[in-house]
Amino acid sequence: MTPFGVRLRALREARGISLTELATALHVSPAYLSALEHGRRGRPTAGLIHQVNEHFGLIWDEADELVALARLSHPRVVVDTAGLSPAATELANRLARDIRRLPEASIAALHAVLDQAAPPE
Repeated sequence: MTPFGVRLRALREARGISLTELATALHVSPAYLSALEHGRRGRPTAGLIHQVNEHFGLIWDEADELVALARLSHPRVVVDTAGLSPAATELANRLARDIRRLPEASIAALHAVLDQAAPPE
């Protein structure tokens, strides 16, 4: 699942809305919405994010959070290391190769290291 997918599912479940009901309200197919929740589709469009915010009545911080989560939710990331150091290229390749085997605690630790070195925008 992607961060956006987790949040979307939580919103649906908190309000007792089925996937099919939400898909109908958003004018998308249930299959697309399911794929979006499970990270089998790319980032949602700005229009869809707006529709979700409208449907659930999200404003201000909650709406901004959903936009930020969508930015972080591309399931197939491409990392361009052209012009970077060999160490940066090696790191990107190791992460791509090993991420599926990392335990959640290690992922959280890597997030903490990155947040310390380069805080999120």
